[in-house]
Amino acid sequence: MSSPKVNLLNYSLPQMKDYLVSIGEKPFRAIQVIKWIHQQYVDNFDDMTNISKDLRQKFKETAEIQGPEVISEQLSDDGTCKWALKIGSGQAIETVFIPEANRGTLCISSQVGCVLDCQFCSTAKQGFNRDLSIAEIIGQLWFANRQLMKMKNLDKNPVSNVVMMGMGEPLLNYEAVVEALSLMLEDNAYGLSKRRVTVSTSGIVPKIDELSDTIDVALAISLHAPNDAIRDEIVPVNKKYKIHTLLNSVNRYLEKSKAVKKVTIEYVMLAGVNDSNENAKELAKLLKSLPCKINLIPFNPFKGTSYQCSSGNRIHAFANILTENGYIVTIRKTRGDDIDAACGQLVGKVNDKTKRLQRSLRKSEKLLHTQASK
Repeated sequence: MSSPKVNLLNYSLPQMKDYLVSIGEKPFRAIQVIKWIHQQYVDNFDDMTNISKDLRQKFKETAEIQGPEVISEQLSDDGTCKWALKIGSGQAIETVFIPEANRGTLCISSQVGCVLDCQFCSTAKQGFNRDLSIAEIIGQLWFANRQLMKMKNLDKNPVSNVVMMGMGEPLLNYEAVVEALSLMLEDNAYGLSKRRVTVSTSGIVPKIDELSDTIDVALAISLHAPNDAIRDEIVPVNKKYKIHTLLNSVNRYLEKSKAVKKVTIEYVMLAGVNDSNENAKELAKLLKSLPCKINLIPFNPFKGTSYQCSSGNRIHAFANILTENGYIVTIRKTRGDDIDAACGQLVGKVNDKTKRLQRSLRKSEKLLHTQASK
C-alpha cells in the first residue's frame, strides 16, 4: 500500500529543503518550488518549467499541492468577500477579504471554532473542533490571491495585509501559525512586510513571550475591558492571565520588536457593559505605560446573544475621552455585515447557511469511500 502524498503547502522554506533532501534532491531547489507555489500559484507540477522532469516525476509520485475547497463565496455590497472553505470531513472555516483604496486585507482563521468562549463572539459559540495545519492556514492566503487575481483580472497579489483575526486563537495553534507566518514574510513566497502581518490574541501570555523570540510581526490585543472584573466576565481567559500580566508581556514584546513600536488594542463596544465615560477614563489610565493605538469595534449582534451594540453617540463620546488623554483612536468601520463577515461574526451563519452543503459533502465522501473499498 502506497504512502499518502504530502501536501507541499504544509512546508515552510526550511521544511521544503528537508523534504527535498529526503527524496534525494538538492536543498537549493526549495526556493524554486516555493516560488512556483506561493508566487505563481501553480498546483500542477508540469507547470514548474525550470525544474527537471525527474524531479517533477518524483513530486507526482510523492506529493501534491492541495489548497482549500470552496463551499461558498459571498460578495458584500461594500466589496468585502467571504469564503466558507472546506478543510476536512464536514468541517469548514471562513476567510474574509476586505478591499480598501490603498490596501487589501485578508482575515485568516487559525482554528476550526475557538476554545476561549469570549461572550460577545459568535465564533466562540460554535465551540472548538481542532487546530488548522500549516497548509490550511497559508492555504487561505494562497487561495485568496489566486481567486481574486482571476476574479479581478489582476497581475499582482491583491492581498497586501494579513490579520490573524479569523476563527480561533492563533497563539493556541502556535507552531503551525508561526510556520505560516514565516511563509507570509518570506521574500521567495509572499514577501509581506512585518508591519503588514498582524497576530491578534486574547492574551496567551507565555506564547506572546515565545512569539517575541521567534518571529517579528505586528500584534493586536483583544482587550475589550478596562478592568479585571469586566474582562473576567466577557473574556474568560482573563481569569488565568490578568490584565496587568498581559500588558507586561506586551511591553516585553514591543521592546524586542523591530517591526512595530505600538500595539493595537481591540475594544468591542457593548452597551451598558464596558462603554461608560468612567470605563473610558479607566482604560486611559490602564494603558498609560503601553505604546498603543486603540481600535473601537461596534459590536455585531448574532442570534442568541443578549449583548447590544453601544449607540453611535456613546462610541464617539468614549473615543473623545481617549483622544483627550492623548491616544490615537479609530472606530472600526463595519465591513461585510450584510454577509456576516464583520468582526466577531465569522461562522455565525455557517451552521445555518452551509449545513446542507456540509452534509452533502460528508455523504459524497462516504459514498466515495464505499466505492473505493469494493
